[in-house]
Amino acid sequence: MEGVKICYHGGPNYAELEKWAILPDEILDFSANTNPFGPPPGITEALAEVDIAQYPDSETSELRRSLALKLGVSPQNILVGNGSTEIIRLAALAYFGPDNPVLIIEPTFGEYEVACQIVQAPVLKQQLSAQEGFKLNVKACIELIHKEKIKGVFISNPNNPTGQYLAKGEVEQILAASDSSLVVLDEAYVSFVAEAWSSLDLITAGNLVVVRSMTKDYALAGLRLGYAIATAQITTTLRRLCPPWNVNSLAQRAGILALNEEGYLEQCQLKLKSAKDFLVAELARLGLPPLPSQANFFLVKVGDGPKFRQALLQQGILVRDCTSFGLPQYIRLSPGTMPQCQRLIGAIKEIVRQRSACQLNS
Repeated sequence: MEGVKICYHGGPNYAELEKWAILPDEILDFSANTNPFGPPPGITEALAEVDIAQYPDSETSELRRSLALKLGVSPQNILVGNGSTEIIRLAALAYFGPDNPVLIIEPTFGEYEVACQIVQAPVLKQQLSAQEGFKLNVKACIELIHKEKIKGVFISNPNNPTGQYLAKGEVEQILAASDSSLVVLDEAYVSFVAEAWSSLDLITAGNLVVVRSMTKDYALAGLRLGYAIATAQITTTLRRLCPPWNVNSLAQRAGILALNEEGYLEQCQLKLKSAKDFLVAELARLGLPPLPSQANFFLVKVGDGPKFRQALLQQGILVRDCTSFGLPQYIRLSPGTMPQCQRLIGAIKEIVRQRSACQLNS
């Protein structure tokens, strides 16, 4: 497995924080695209009642029933995973191999390529450009699927890190062109899209796996919780490869409780919109206008992403340097609470001031 690359992610690097003598609970994290308002009320207290001496339900039966009720599908259409990354790897293990070329649309989530490398599936890439706003040329995508006899397609929607969101008709076109392929539609951030469309009626095509993340929606990153929606045939295939007890008892219980919190996500979405609008406006005033995004996160062109990130880290603020996405001139920001966003803008103002002073003195 020497050919499998290391995939970088948002969130704290604890070894790095130790190097800078920064305590993890002192960091302001804008690098991970999760709900900054924490889990729904009462979940943390309720988890104290979970009997961790007992094995978890290997079938995640109660959680799948709760998800099925909320989504309007059958429990047989759902597979719960240890985060969405596990499901992405299961899909690759089940359906791809050395003779199955897979299409990845970049820049995007690096775990798609890692999953392909694990199963030695050849990867073809459709590169999106900043000049075109990182928008997907669907016609070119379909031509590539036909020409290269693609057997798998990974689509992040909304795309990480660009925040671009494909319309339903565009996904339907790709799905129709991929009738002999498996399409993995990663909707980890769809709950943060203001006018999202439902993809669930598309699973009847029989070649689609929709992947979602409760980690992002309900601020459960420490528990790891994601799920797939697909035909029963596909979920059964994935389940055969799934490790036993892959979702721990705490995660299962938290997921069930979170789904019962009606209105929680809607409240968070409103607060996130205010925080995002504030950041976009303030960054534009500083000469750092964010790229348009339909997700909760967005790209900002800062010139030298790693250097900009380091300057903020020295002030106890963490942002995502996008070098690993092939975008070294950019950082990615995901809004926090309003006081946190105000502190971020204050720190960026100081960086901009210092940069201007250096230019004047050079």
